[in-house]
Order: sequence, then C-alpha cells, then structure tokens
Amino acid sequence: MVKAEGVHKSFGTAHILKGIDLEVAPREVFCLIGPSGSGKSTFLRCINHLEKISAGRLSVDGELVGYRQKGDKLYELRDNEVALKRRDIGMVFQRFNLFPHMTAIENVMEAPVQVKGESKAVARARAEKLLDRVGLADKAKNYPSQLSGGQQQRVAIARALAMEPKLMLFDEPTSALDPELVGDVLDVMRGLAEDGMTMIVVTHEMGFAREVGDALVFMDDGVVVESGHPRDVLTNPQQDRTKSFLSKVL
Repeated sequence: MVKAEGVHKSFGTAHILKGIDLEVAPREVFCLIGPSGSGKSTFLRCINHLEKISAGRLSVDGELVGYRQKGDKLYELRDNEVALKRRDIGMVFQRFNLFPHMTAIENVMEAPVQVKGESKAVARARAEKLLDRVGLADKAKNYPSQLSGGQQQRVAIARALAMEPKLMLFDEPTSALDPELVGDVLDVMRGLAEDGMTMIVVTHEMGFAREVGDALVFMDDGVVVESGHPRDVLTNPQQDRTKSFLSKVL
C-alpha cells in the first residue's frame, strides 16, 4: 500500500529525513516510534504530500505521491491533481483541527459534500453511522467546544473515515489527551485494525503498538534504526539506540 524508496526531506539546511526505505502492506497496522525530532511526523506528512519530498520516491497503492514520471524525470502534479489523490488518504492529527463553528455531524459531512459532491442526505447518513461507530451517536449536534479532547479526536477519526480512504495516517493521535481519555481513542483504532484498514500510526503508546501493530519501525535522526514485529522490537531490541530509547519509555 505504501512504498518509500530513499526518501529525503530537508527544510533549508536542516536535513530531516535521510533516506527512508520501508513498505507497508495492505491491511497492515504499521507503527512508527522514536524521540521527538526524529522525522516521524514529517514522514507521515510526506505520504499525503502535505510536505514535498526532497529526493527519493513515495508511492501509495502503486501510484507516486504528488508526482508523475515521464521518462527518467518526475514532474510535480498540480494542486487539484494532488487533492484528488489525497482523497484516498485519511489523516488524524495530534490537535483535532475540527471546525469550531460546525457540529460534530457537520464536521464529518463537510468533506464528502464539498470535495466529492455528495448530497447532504447521503453524507449525513454515513456521518451518523460513523459517529455511532466511534461511540458518539449522542453527540452529533454538539459543537467541538462542548466535547472532551477524546471525543473531539474520535470525531476527527470519523471525519477522516467519511471520505472512505484506503489508507489512514495517525500522527500521535493521543498525545494531546488526558490519560483517562486515551483508551477510548485507541479502542476506535483497534476496531479499524480489526476491520482491515491499512494504518500508519506515529505513537508513544507502546502497549497499542505491541497489541495491535503488525510492524514497527524505530526512527532516530531521520533514519530507520530498527524494524520488525512490534513484540520483537519492544522486548528484544537489537540496536543500542533502540535499547536506550525503550529503557526510558517502557
């Protein structure tokens, strides 16, 4: 579903990603862990072309992200072409980024209506099902300010799912939440995994990675230091840098 080949990303003189190679299979829950500043979130944003890669190749479901190839050269797609490709990729951010002037159900309906041109009736019916799926059917008419952080994040997940994506990206979806609210969000993500959604999750929740993840990558300083099955990496890391990191977070 996702293939990264020698992906580099620089911001000015800051070299953030230094040659990332990895593959994510369909229906796989792929977890990214590592210290702050290691490039995890930047890599995630490159997958849906919120950030443009500086070198290498990134593809989703066999198609290049943000570019087309002609001969040996890559040409960047126009913004409207990128937007079309991005419809297949859902993203959930640390901060929920809900529209504050819209109710929960209006937030979930907005993209299918505005981007896909769906009727409000069709979008509303799906939004109701999605809010029920994330345990918030009774909060459909509430505004974000009337919801807890965990509830807002579950609305954000429903909003991403409303576009019926083939891939979901989660950028530390629980890091801004109070500890007692984390479980509800992780439960929704577990349900998505059980339903076969392909997911890439940047997380500090090692329990979630161990229980739900199919693959885990430890990144540091813009490179992949270690990868493998989550249980293997977390219980028996092979690299000293991985051991040092895990000794502080487990």
